[in-house]
Amino acid sequence: MDNFTFFNPTQVEFGKDKEQAIGRHLAEHGIKKVLLCYGSERIKRDGLFSVVSKSLAEQGIAIVECGGIVSNPVISKVREAIALARDHQVEAILSVGGGSVLDSSKAIAAGVPYAGDVWDLFIGKGHIESALPVFDILTLAATGSEMNNGAVVTNEATQEKFAITSVHTYPKVSIVNPALMKTVSRDYLVYSAADVIAHAIEGYFTAKDEPRFQSRLVEAIINTVIETTETLLADPENYEARAEFAWAATQALNGLLYAGISGYSYPNHMIEHSLSALFNVPHGAGLSVVMPAWMKWYHSRNPVQFQRFAKYVFGVETVEQGIAALEKWFDKIGTPTRLSQLGISEADLPKTIDNVLGNAVHFGVAETYPRDVVATILKSAL
Repeated sequence: MDNFTFFNPTQVEFGKDKEQAIGRHLAEHGIKKVLLCYGSERIKRDGLFSVVSKSLAEQGIAIVECGGIVSNPVISKVREAIALARDHQVEAILSVGGGSVLDSSKAIAAGVPYAGDVWDLFIGKGHIESALPVFDILTLAATGSEMNNGAVVTNEATQEKFAITSVHTYPKVSIVNPALMKTVSRDYLVYSAADVIAHAIEGYFTAKDEPRFQSRLVEAIINTVIETTETLLADPENYEARAEFAWAATQALNGLLYAGISGYSYPNHMIEHSLSALFNVPHGAGLSVVMPAWMKWYHSRNPVQFQRFAKYVFGVETVEQGIAALEKWFDKIGTPTRLSQLGISEADLPKTIDNVLGNAVHFGVAETYPRDVVATILKSAL
């Protein structure tokens, strides 16, 4: 196991009705005015907005609304929100929604005190020296953004989907109430399952050395996601399954799985970011297409770990059987496994490959993923 520093300052409040205390949590941090970010008007129709507003009002905290944040969040909305936050001199950002809203909120929080254009922070032209405090109420479990410092946003003009990370962008308090997630659609439940699995396997398969303890954590998370996804597809009201799914999603990307390992990369995310940037496909749907195709190309570079995956996740013997079992499970739950299911054809491959190659440079893996390799992976996913 490599030397490591594990640091995660986020306070997680997990369980039923926890959102009712959001006002108190902000007040404890001295907040008097907050930018409340959300996606659709659903949070108003289902009463969550009212609960949050009441809690904030009880603590004398003023609200500035910023709605309309979309799945696959975009930099133009982040810029709009930064201007709104500056105009109203808010002191914090409160995200109410899923990972897209929270990623946008982190970018907004970092962009408000930054003197230049916020996209500078994504392309390395600027650095995050400070950020407004971020709080969140999660309504969709998938990205793990509630307990990490990362944020991914798409630049519509350049068709680039890049990330920021900073010690300043960890949420201060994250409220995870699985009961708020019971209205998540069937499609987004299965996309979320693929997203969580992708977070878990990137380091598991690509690290130069993966300690057994870390491998067991990954396998536990994936097995939990498989079991609870199947339960929730049959019984969406099952709170216990919803809770285990949500906590597994948080653990998959809060830094725990990556402690003590090095030399890893995020190739599945690197490739999928191009699918989202170019075709606006749901992130998890893109990942469920990319993962089996990438695994078929990559497995010979780490056969021992792939055989472990086959054995401990799916109970089969060979590497090929393990990959096939994952793809079959994706088909079973109804998340895509072919580019054609996303409306992406062979004619779209040249521009997709070009975009992925740009990502490979940004991700620092250009030597491992030249044009012919990217083409091989994408063609096998057609």
